[in-house]
Amino acid sequence: MFDKQQRKLKRSARLISVLSKYGFRDLLARMNGGNKQEDAGGDVDLDSSKGTVYERIRMVLEELGPTFVKLGQSFSNREDLLPIELIRELEKLQDKVETVAMNVGEILENELDISVEDHFLEIDEKPLATASIAQVYRAVLKDGSPVILKIKKPNVQAVIEDDLLLIKDLEKLVSSYSDIGERLNLKQAISTFEKSLLEEISLINEKENILQFARNFKNEPETYVPKVYEELSNNNVLCMEFIDGIKVTDLSGLRNHGLDPVKISEVGLRLFVSQILDYGFFHADPHAGNILVKKDGKVVFIDFGAVGKIQPNDKEILEELIVSFVAKNARKIVRSLKKMAIRYEIPDERKFESDVQEIINYIHSASLQDIDVQDIINTMKDVLQENRLYMPGYFYLLFKGISLIEGVGRNINPDLDIVKSLHPYTKKILARKINPKNLLKSGMDRMMDFTDSVDEIPRELRSVLQKLDENKFTISSEIKNMDTIGKLIRSSVTNIILAIVLGANIIATAVVMVSEKGPKIGEMSLIAILGFVFSVFLVLVLLLRVNRK
Repeated sequence: MFDKQQRKLKRSARLISVLSKYGFRDLLARMNGGNKQEDAGGDVDLDSSKGTVYERIRMVLEELGPTFVKLGQSFSNREDLLPIELIRELEKLQDKVETVAMNVGEILENELDISVEDHFLEIDEKPLATASIAQVYRAVLKDGSPVILKIKKPNVQAVIEDDLLLIKDLEKLVSSYSDIGERLNLKQAISTFEKSLLEEISLINEKENILQFARNFKNEPETYVPKVYEELSNNNVLCMEFIDGIKVTDLSGLRNHGLDPVKISEVGLRLFVSQILDYGFFHADPHAGNILVKKDGKVVFIDFGAVGKIQPNDKEILEELIVSFVAKNARKIVRSLKKMAIRYEIPDERKFESDVQEIINYIHSASLQDIDVQDIINTMKDVLQENRLYMPGYFYLLFKGISLIEGVGRNINPDLDIVKSLHPYTKKILARKINPKNLLKSGMDRMMDFTDSVDEIPRELRSVLQKLDENKFTISSEIKNMDTIGKLIRSSVTNIILAIVLGANIIATAVVMVSEKGPKIGEMSLIAILGFVFSVFLVLVLLLRVNRK
């Protein structure tokens, strides 16, 4: 504990030194004084000799190291939070990666409690690649299988954890002297960043991500997921199959092996869309360096440290959004965005819908060569920001992923049509939605929701019903309200009776469907179909009654 405090104090001193170096002495003084201001904008020490405020913020992040660089990178696509001038500076951030000398054999023996000679024929001492968190080495297993070893750099976990504590302290300090933290929802944004970064530095998490992708695409002939050697992996070491593949943008390499770059681009895009819409689990950084093509034409995604995860309810809303987009229905798109948003404060609903319609019209009318997906995404982010829609973290990962995969695809196939690739999925989504079993399931889910709502009738109304039953009901209001109260009670009782009948009918229909007895139409029981139709009728009646009231 004492060692952790010492490390944090050391990093705090480093932070103060760097902030002072780039002209943020006034900011430090106000933090120390705890002087809360109405607005922090423009009050920092404007030492223009080192550049603009936004340039100096970028330089501070670069000098503070990997955690702060990744913080800036994660915020570089958040036009909904930050000024566009700062976004442009954050987009310039690059990891300053230095290779660290490692004794790979010794690390493997200490981490995995193995004898290297018993498991490996050879291990390259020179890293194949170096990143801010880990280094990658080539190796050959005892059975001759070529593998790569991803090994976390020494002390990187402790440094990142200390930096995260500092970042959270900074957020508290900013919020304590200014309302800018609350306006920008900084606490939630930094919490999302922390969760993402801790997942990225966990090699166990990356291993699980690879295994999840393998399960998702086990029956997909057009892709391949590298094998993971779980017995040679832990939180600091990841051993996986080496893929002898061609970089996806290496056109000459693809053609030399008889592969069609156009087909590869279409397959890659289709696989990425499938990750999102079929599984709600997608590669969050699909740039050209993370996509290889095997000599048999299979597309391989590598580096699963960063993935996006979409909850089932959000996935359903996302499907509605895509169907509405293909159908050019701006009103439904707006409705889906509002359902997906964490919160929103739309100043002008009609203008919002008009802005969305303009984007749709542009995409559907422009030629493929004229469409710049990154420009469209930026425009959409501007619209969301203007209408104060605060979206969940995965939404921005989607924006980033679509931009990257489309850029890779266009690099090898200028005629790639991302909108066209969505059409088969819209048909699949619509077919699934009108499937009788899905309709029955949706009806039962809605029935359960309705039953829960009925169960939550205000206690005051329950009290009224109880007093009526006990002949203890007294009127303390004017006589003119008596009719309204009577109608309310009668309507509520009728709705409860209808709900009970509906529930009983749904259960009976489900039992008949499972039993598969009686006359049939095709594969469906005639009685089940009639029961289902009657359930739909009762739901409509209940909805009409509730909406009318």
